Amino acid sequence: MRIIVKAKPLTKKEKIERLNQPRLNFENEEAELDVYKIWVKEPPIGGQANEAITKALAKHFNISSSKVILISGDFSKQKIFDILI
Repeated sequence: MRIIVKAKPLTKKEKIERLNQPRLNFENEEAELDVYKIWVKEPPIGGQANEAITKALAKHFNISSSKVILISGDFSKQKIFDILI
């Protein structure tokens, strides 16, 4: 499953919120992707926020963090993750 994440680093509380599913053209294929907004406490320095988002998604989907793969958006607030369920 591929999802879009809108990252909110450096927040006081950590939480995940699922947003509406827009219809997107991704890699020349039209698909509906789930969109999540994720607040994490870690700063966006040295990949700390990305690691925290990965762990939060793993906990949310009740899977190992090795099954959450960042596809794009290393340095962006909008990221794309593959969730291997």
